[in-house]
Order: sequence, then C-alpha cells, then structure tokens
Amino acid sequence: MKELYLVFLYKMKNNYKYSSDKFQRVELTEEAIKLADLYIKEKVVGKSSLEDCRHIAIATINKVDVLASWNFKHIVNLDKIKGYNSVNLRHGYSMIEIRSPKDLIKYEKD
Repeated sequence: MKELYLVFLYKMKNNYKYSSDKFQRVELTEEAIKLADLYIKEKVVGKSSLEDCRHIAIATINKVDVLASWNFKHIVNLDKIKGYNSVNLRHGYSMIEIRSPKDLIKYEKD
C-alpha cells in the first residue's frame, strides 16, 4: 500500500486563505522515493530524516510554490535548503521554496 500525503498546492498570486480547495491528495511515488533517497545519498541530511526527505521530494515533484514546515533542523534550514535545491537542479528538478508557516501569514491592513 502506498502512503498518501496531503500537499499544500497553493498559487502565490492568491491571498493566504486556507480553504479545502487549496489542497490535493498525492501519492508517494517511486520517483519521489528515488529523489528522497538522493537527498540522503548526497548527504543533505542523514538516514533518520527519510520522512522529511520524502515530503520535500513529493513537494518538488508536484511543483508546489512553497513548502511550509516547523522543522527547523532538517527542513527550514538554509544549509539544508541549499542542499535540497542543489540535488534538485543536478537531477533535472526545479528549486523548491521552503519557509516557516509564520513567513506565509498575510496580515490585514489596520
């Protein structure tokens, strides 16, 4: 049985309202597994971060605009982001934008 992930597919031109039509269920594919394994093989992170790598690979392959995470150790970390994007570019994928959820909050004008 394949694992299912809920990936936030959001177009930056919209304002940041989280309605259910902004989400799409996607599968963990062989392509995502291979890309996640490359992140580990190329030492972006260690083997214990496999699930984090799978989330990033799924988001990369599905071309999400921004991957939001509270994981500052393995995901929202400048050196790690550079590593993920280096692997992505060398293997024909686009760069991925990774941010903290607090960076995505749009405040109303007073």
